[in-house]
Amino acid sequence: MKKTAQLTLLEAAIKELGYTLRYEKGNFLGGECRLREDRVVVVNKFLPLEGKIYTLALVISKLNPPGLSAEIGKIIDTLIGTSLFSKDKRE
Repeated sequence: MKKTAQLTLLEAAIKELGYTLRYEKGNFLGGECRLREDRVVVVNKFLPLEGKIYTLALVISKLNPPGLSAEIGKIIDTLIGTSLFSKDKRE
């Protein structure tokens, strides 16, 4: 799967989880934060494509939401090394 397709899938997953996705400039990598009731994921817009994908995958893996697609699970498993679709988590 192309990197741009991976990024698009991860962006859609973040939005489906009810988070606002923002690309901002700054001296940071990015991550998930909560400001009052707002749920925001901020990613450094100057990161290379792979960095943006990794940051979004890391946020999703930490949230560990139920019902993720197998494609997103494969991306996260490959990048982060966690198994969101392991047998233990389905039982």
